[in-house]
Amino acid sequence: MKLIVCFALTTLAMTLAHAAGFQYGSAADSNGKPLAIGIWYPSQAIPQSMSVGPTTMSVALNGPVEGRALPLVVMSHGAGGSFMEHYDTAIALADAGYVVAAVTHTGDNYADQSRSIYIMDRPKQMSRVIDHMLSSWGGHAAIDSARIGMFGFSSGGFTTLASIGGLADLSKVGPMCREHPEDFACKVMAKSGQTDIAPPDSSLVQDYRVKAAVVAAPALGFTFSPDGLKNVKVPVQLWRPEDDVILPHPRFAEAVRLALPQAPDYQVVPKAGHFDFLAPCSVAFANMVPAICTSAAGFDRVAFHQTFNKSVVEFFGKNLTRN
Repeated sequence: MKLIVCFALTTLAMTLAHAAGFQYGSAADSNGKPLAIGIWYPSQAIPQSMSVGPTTMSVALNGPVEGRALPLVVMSHGAGGSFMEHYDTAIALADAGYVVAAVTHTGDNYADQSRSIYIMDRPKQMSRVIDHMLSSWGGHAAIDSARIGMFGFSSGGFTTLASIGGLADLSKVGPMCREHPEDFACKVMAKSGQTDIAPPDSSLVQDYRVKAAVVAAPALGFTFSPDGLKNVKVPVQLWRPEDDVILPHPRFAEAVRLALPQAPDYQVVPKAGHFDFLAPCSVAFANMVPAICTSAAGFDRVAFHQTFNKSVVEFFGKNLTRN
């Protein structure tokens, strides 16, 4: 009996030690507009089921932060998304001892796409999120400011490349769309009456605090030349879904792979589609947006995310080490 009780207590302690805390946060962009943030982190508080829109996750809402000198990973979602896009990856990182701050990009999210063509707003917003996490967030004292990584998917992948030193030639977008009007992004731009991406202003967007990056299915990959990526000095894990019809091979992830000055940790996912990097959908969410929740026959998104999340955690663990 004592052995059973001891085992039960040990199991409970292990469960609590790996609980992910969660908080809502908010920062301000360079124009003073709010940036909604979802924050996951290690906690020993008891997790409970929590719904955020159509998604339910098991987290300790507002639980105390557990640990010191924790690495930080900031996340950038795809066009029209939200901070919940990769919540399962965020939880996996929090379980592994990371603080994760995922932003909902102002002007390019599920509710407001009024500034979606101003893609260079995004890396600036990521820097504001880092500023907030290091100085204003209630748990900022637990973060190791020397160990910061960034994760980005699709437009968030472009954002991440810009944040680590990539300089895109956005003048290539118009000609590419004239040559490939069937591309998803080009169709979206044409439907809205836009023929090009808004040119960036002259301010720098590279954030030298970011020491490692995970880039999945990056948008506008063809805008990065070897000269444009020559200043990328941090390790990069680059993911390409084999059957991406949204950002088709070889103009996007492959273009980035060939342009990076150092070979990335390059992962090609057989049979995966573009949206398979999003967290597996709840039934409610799948009913709302089947186009992004439905995987191809024979592809198991749940199983893939177990492998994907493990690889992301291992990559950051290898490259965000203590000095």
